Amino acid sequence: QVQVVESGGGLVQAGGSLTLSCNASRFSSYGMGWFRQAPGKERGFVATISWSGDATDYTDSVKGRFTISRDNAKNTVYLQMNSLLPEDTAVYYCAMGAFAREPNKYAYWGQGTQVTVSS
Repeated sequence: QVQVVESGGGLVQAGGSLTLSCNASRFSSYGMGWFRQAPGKERGFVATISWSGDATDYTDSVKGRFTISRDNAKNTVYLQMNSLLPEDTAVYYCAMGAFAREPNKYAYWGQGTQVTVSS
């Protein structure tokens, strides 16, 4: 059974930074992704990274502010979030299994970590 665990969420003021981490019990040759879900909204794509780390993709609203990276030796993916905005407030989920924007292409999901940005 593969386990995916996020960490690093918290409360931050607008303009601040947070780094989320995602550790998987078994990495294999999978792409990884970050998604987020705000109250009353559907889960949406944030960023994805290929197995090698050579390819990344971001939703437009976070381009230039967020950076996804990975350390395969540590089975860990990161999401560095800078210049945070109140609209970034959401539960952030890590997913493993694809290099894609569509949630249904990912096989494994974490439980999520809350990010709250105060204005």
